Amino acid sequence: MAEPRQHELEISCQQVLLPDSTVYSVQWIDLPPHAAPRATPPFLLEYYFKVVRRCTLGLITPVLDPHGVEFRVTGTRCALLAFSAARFEAFEGTRAVHLCIGGGVLVQPGECDRGMFSLLSAPGPEGVRVTVQLSDYCPLLLGSRNPSRLRKLCYGMTQSFFHKVVTFRYLASLYRELCGVKARVKVRYVVVRQGKDI
Repeated sequence: MAEPRQHELEISCQQVLLPDSTVYSVQWIDLPPHAAPRATPPFLLEYYFKVVRRCTLGLITPVLDPHGVEFRVTGTRCALLAFSAARFEAFEGTRAVHLCIGGGVLVQPGECDRGMFSLLSAPGPEGVRVTVQLSDYCPLLLGSRNPSRLRKLCYGMTQSFFHKVVTFRYLASLYRELCGVKARVKVRYVVVRQGKDI
């Protein structure tokens, strides 16, 4: 008897440093039509928090209150990243949730009110496309609007790498949750915005 065909999940990805020295990161997957009803922004956000806790072995805890969201070191009030309250929107078939960056120890002090983390669900070529996007982010590790090569390398090997790993695991786990099958992951690097790879 032939073995069942292995499902393959393609994750499209780009992480770049833009000319203004802000970070832009985007990853997406395409899900079949039957997954669309559950791929709502509230579910995507709640599931992302769950994956962050799991990937960090419980060391980082997303904390929600009426004023916003903080990713804290578990058991402390130390916020690695702090966001405004989640903002939900729907436009021309795209549903999204946005978290505006408001501070945290991983953000450059002078850029605490800049940057956004977004989860989007939109019609895609195979049913529904789920996208994770980080834009206009100014990480502390880059130091300034004119980061040195060493700082870029340090950021790329640490925080940038960790963000990518968590996002890949999130999207792969989301696929398994919504489609009921575990898939072999294939990463496809794309160009959405012009910048320097990190």
